Amino acid sequence: MYEGAVQELIDELGRLPGIGPKSAQRVAFHILEADSDDMKRLAESIVSVKEKVKFCQICFNVSEEDTCRICRDASRDRSVICVVEESKDVMAIERTRSFSGLYHVLGGSINPIAGVGPEQLHVRELLSRLSDDEVQEVIIATDPNLEGEATATYLVRMLGSIGVDLTRLASGLPVGGDLEYADDVTLGRAFEGRRSLS
Repeated sequence: MYEGAVQELIDELGRLPGIGPKSAQRVAFHILEADSDDMKRLAESIVSVKEKVKFCQICFNVSEEDTCRICRDASRDRSVICVVEESKDVMAIERTRSFSGLYHVLGGSINPIAGVGPEQLHVRELLSRLSDDEVQEVIIATDPNLEGEATATYLVRMLGSIGVDLTRLASGLPVGGDLEYADDVTLGRAFEGRRSLS
């Protein structure tokens, strides 16, 4: 336990995801030892992001405007929507340069233990986007974990009768991985998603 401002900083840093007590203490002391101008820029960046950044009114991706740059881009394929859990997933997919459609950010995944149900996610808004006939395919790109699978299953049930093609991102073995280190679920998925080479 430290006095006053140092302990307050450690406590606040400890509330961030992935930062435990020891990491919070390390970061706090880095901030204390760092150049004042650098730390002022960091503080200004935090304030700025909270003041300027909001969520796109269409897809719920992060944006400094009412609609994000992807939704504004007329060259995007409007017949395909890729459904992801978080904005960081949009950036991961965009880095691949393999997808030219639109996105829909749910804002999380179904997790009853954490008190997150479908009503806390942007599912109603997704249904609203699918009310016209422009969208032909919905790609479900939730994480391949328990919560992501539960969310994908829920979405398939909700969207199954709408009349759009529902697809799920393939999952399986990573490039450069060894079979002996693959878990049972990953290896099973790799077999399910195998494709013909001839």
